[in-house]
Amino acid sequence: MSGRWSIVLRALSLVAALGIWQLLTAFDINLWLRFEQFPTVTDVARAFGDRLGTDAYWQDLTDSLTRIVTGFALAAVLGITVGTAVARSRLACDLLGPVLEVIRPVPAIALVPVAILLFPSNEQGIVFITCTAAFFPVMVSTRHAVRALTPVWEEAVLTMGGGRWRVLGSVVLPGALPGILGGLSVGIGVSWICVISAEMISGEYGVGYRTWQDYTVVDYPGVFVGMATIGLLGWITSTAVELLGRQLTRWLPRTESRPPSPVRQRPRTVSPAAAPATLAKERVHP
Repeated sequence: MSGRWSIVLRALSLVAALGIWQLLTAFDINLWLRFEQFPTVTDVARAFGDRLGTDAYWQDLTDSLTRIVTGFALAAVLGITVGTAVARSRLACDLLGPVLEVIRPVPAIALVPVAILLFPSNEQGIVFITCTAAFFPVMVSTRHAVRALTPVWEEAVLTMGGGRWRVLGSVVLPGALPGILGGLSVGIGVSWICVISAEMISGEYGVGYRTWQDYTVVDYPGVFVGMATIGLLGWITSTAVELLGRQLTRWLPRTESRPPSPVRQRPRTVSPAAAPATLAKERVHP
């Protein structure tokens, strides 16, 4: 029953948000925030339906998804590999650590000029920016997760004759998997932010490029169609990463379920013969 109520509440919250949006825009509310130029929910829904019937919309959708999947997959492999190496090897930490810490504070979207100069096509540059955006959350989460592992497990595998690769595959990666999945969840969200920004700046196709083009021609319903598309795609990909993580960590205890019911203690039954002794103990130890 609680699961059904949760779904109902989520649907009601979305309906309420759309209803507030419709009221603010339909009556041109202009207090401090100016909603008079915003399109209504019905205008956006109408434009959304029109876009769904065009080939350009699905072409943009395919291009953005291809860039996200390619860049995020590269970032996942590189981030897990580099994070594990930095956490496990002093040499890798000394060689790669300073360079990574200097580059990490630089926003990925600020690398657009570098990508334009470095790669021969805009497509490769956008994938590079997407990969860079997701790489650092995955790398940092992997590094912290590997360093937080207790050494007892590794010592147990070594005692039983396991080598370095056996320790890596049986102890390090499974033990750090929850932290790695946290980095992947953060990375997919950051990837969407950067890929849309890169498409707006230097893209030729994609949801971000189309949204910016709609803004330049003052097609505000089209802008909100792009925003809604970005939100749906981000939600779908984030959910896919979360479901994959749950499948990979089925051996972990789940804390999202309802709290366990309190343990009820049975009342003590005292035999008539032992009643005086029990009462005497309770008087001595109140």
